[in-house]
Amino acid sequence: MTGDPLRKPWEGKPWESFAEAANRGLGGQGFVVHAAAMSLYRRRWMLFVDGENLAIRAQQFAAMNKAKLREGAHYCPSVFIWPPDHASRQVFPPLEEFLQPYAIRAYYFTSAAGDEPALLKIRERLWTMGFQPEVFKKDAKSGKSKGVDIALTTTMLSQAALGNYEAAVLIAGDGDYLPLVTEVKRLGRFVCLAFFQQPGLGLNPALRLAADDFMDLAPTFMPTLLF
Repeated sequence: MTGDPLRKPWEGKPWESFAEAANRGLGGQGFVVHAAAMSLYRRRWMLFVDGENLAIRAQQFAAMNKAKLREGAHYCPSVFIWPPDHASRQVFPPLEEFLQPYAIRAYYFTSAAGDEPALLKIRERLWTMGFQPEVFKKDAKSGKSKGVDIALTTTMLSQAALGNYEAAVLIAGDGDYLPLVTEVKRLGRFVCLAFFQQPGLGLNPALRLAADDFMDLAPTFMPTLLF
């Protein structure tokens, strides 16, 4: 066998399937064709963020680590948060091996109190970060808006049914999403769940086990904390 047997024969084209690589004549270069090679195919994907829940749990994560979050373009308390050094549609490093470098679309679902101009400003801030903003109004004294859960579920399920993505990255920890994950998988889509794994931060164990893969958000959000 010539060359490095561990080298990816189609390195430099992360979106290329093994079949495409074979068509380019790589099969004759001493590389063994086996099932594992197919896993190197990068799936088309979409991102679905339960942003309100993410913001609340990120605040708790900061408190547990005796740190604080700085309000600004990427953080509005209990409404939205996103790591400043990570583009909204960019694949997370742990998922690079099986997802394309950028998502087809990134949805951010959240709710906030205030009038329509205030909600519009939140939508504009999320849109500027590269998200498709889905912002719902809630009463200042109420808890989390159910509109977030319903809209996320409807959007993720309909996009799966239409065949608009091969993989979904769901940033959420609520067990209410368990039927959604089950149904999206039934439609043949790959589901990766991402949330804080640390106990006490709202990750439902059954939801984590229902997904095809799981990514802990702690390493991604740790650099955003101010100690």
